[in-house]
Amino acid sequence: MKKNLFILVLSLIGVLVASQNHASVSTGEEPGYTIVATTGMVADTVRRVAGDRAEVIGLMGSGVDPHLYKPTRSDIMKLRKADVIFYNGLLLEGKMTDALISAATSGKKVYAVTELLDEGYLLEPEEFEGLYDPHVWMDPDAWSQAAAAVRDKLIEFDPDGTSAYEASFDRYSEELRSLNNYAKNALESVPEEQRVLVTAHDAFNYFGKCFGYEVVGIQGISTESEAGVRDIEKLVDLLVEREIGAVFVESTVSERNINALIAGARARGHEVVIGGELFSDAMGDEGTYEGTYIGMIDHNVTTIARALGGEAPEDGLNGKLTHR
Repeated sequence: MKKNLFILVLSLIGVLVASQNHASVSTGEEPGYTIVATTGMVADTVRRVAGDRAEVIGLMGSGVDPHLYKPTRSDIMKLRKADVIFYNGLLLEGKMTDALISAATSGKKVYAVTELLDEGYLLEPEEFEGLYDPHVWMDPDAWSQAAAAVRDKLIEFDPDGTSAYEASFDRYSEELRSLNNYAKNALESVPEEQRVLVTAHDAFNYFGKCFGYEVVGIQGISTESEAGVRDIEKLVDLLVEREIGAVFVESTVSERNINALIAGARARGHEVVIGGELFSDAMGDEGTYEGTYIGMIDHNVTTIARALGGEAPEDGLNGKLTHR
């Protein structure tokens, strides 16, 4: 039922967008139109593809949980003033659904960056009640397809910018390929028996699928779900039996459950440390390397590999990591 609702919402927005005419875009030095994007990952990717042909405004900053985010009055005004709107889709921004539909019905171009992903690729965890896991940005290859969707929609909206959008996408996709290669090499350096990623919530399933890691989250796919005592006890059993020595906190999720997990393992004579803080549903601070999609994934990969006994340079792929 919920998956059908998701498909209905996506279809409704798509039909509304398809029925609208192209807008004229300035070709001067100033950005010719305004794009609003929901999450930081979407906003950063749109900026990379749009270049200087558009002003890109992101709604959610660092540390913001998109599962729980409700649009403010200021956000609604930004959506109303936007020429184009990009969002993740797959109900990540579930509490923004009404605002996105309202924007589409008012004549805005509203696009999900995940629309090119094949349904066969998408994960559908049992505990997520028939919905797809929306955390596709954890797989750089999949996110390259999201960037391709952005390119296609910008070309559709602004045909005069076709060559610019194609060139920007080509440069960005090459960077994503380099990121993916670095991630595979770093993560494969971790001993096989240690390739278990325990995090605060279940945001890393596509990461695990891409890089061959077992992923265990204390909370479910959405941070709206709560972990119970029984969930913690089961994970303590896992840590002790598998001799897992590191778990990870997330920048957008409380450390409470992770600390309870560590305490439970210690009570059974098994020491577990926090391997580092990962970026899951939001990037790092604006203006930092980790405040970009590539920097976010570079940080996560480097932190995980080093904490689990693998080999990765302390400063990451590009020597720019600052968040410790």
